[in-house]
Amino acid sequence: MKLSNYSQGRDNNFNLIRIVAALAVLVTHSFALATGTGDAEPLQRTLGMTMGSIAVDVFFIASGFLVTSSLLNRQSIIEFIWARVLRIFPALLMMLLLTVFVLGTLFTSLRTLIYLSSLKTYIYLVKCATLFTGVAYELPGVFYNNPYNSAVNGSLWTMPHEVRMYAILALVWLTLRIIPKFRLIGFKIIVVSFASVAGIYILARHFYFHSGSQFYKLFYMFFVGSTFYILREYIVLTRWLFWFLIIVLSVATSNIDAFFIAYLFSIAYILFYLAYVPSGFIRIYNQLGDYSYGIYI
Repeated sequence: MKLSNYSQGRDNNFNLIRIVAALAVLVTHSFALATGTGDAEPLQRTLGMTMGSIAVDVFFIASGFLVTSSLLNRQSIIEFIWARVLRIFPALLMMLLLTVFVLGTLFTSLRTLIYLSSLKTYIYLVKCATLFTGVAYELPGVFYNNPYNSAVNGSLWTMPHEVRMYAILALVWLTLRIIPKFRLIGFKIIVVSFASVAGIYILARHFYFHSGSQFYKLFYMFFVGSTFYILREYIVLTRWLFWFLIIVLSVATSNIDAFFIAYLFSIAYILFYLAYVPSGFIRIYNQLGDYSYGIYI
């Protein structure tokens, strides 16, 4: 059955997948927080990536798919932006207020008045609340003696990237207003081109020039998700292809480079198969709702 047939309704496994991904991020971070280095995470040595990094990729692929769906169904930049604001900022602001004024005052090694009067306290709050220029990771005197010292909610590093993906998608749609007759087809061509070019760049970067920036990989993952939505009428979710890709990934675990290639071109298909095809008892989880974002941040 085509992906378009599955994606019309809300009955899927995204809630379950996202909660598993959020918990995987917590597990990965626990190794760094406990030992002082992320190298202790088991998958890092064998696959060249961690459970947490795979989980983040899953979040961005799913986000690209669902956010593109939202934009094309609304076809209103104002409604699109407002929906994204409501999705991200209320929970983020509540979490930051609790972090800065409750957790921070309880765990800082400084006197409360000194902590609350420190400029760094409010830089952390404002920077993490706005996201556009990145996030801060330190609060004065908080967690300074931990093995991975001074890190306050490292998970937030992905949030500015997420907001930038929304902005890029919206900017493309807005810019194409100049050619209303070809707006939709132009949008589809650009989105698919973004994913294709980014995929080539990610491969080149992996083998020929290494860069510490995660933006390009997340850009690829997000726009691969967008591409799957754009091409949903042509993508068939089949059991044989799903298991073929699982077998290829399993065999490729013997070599980090081979696994990276297999992973790059199979993770999206595997995700959408798991999101839409398995049904029955597994869908009961949807009755609990989606708490993944709250857990993640």
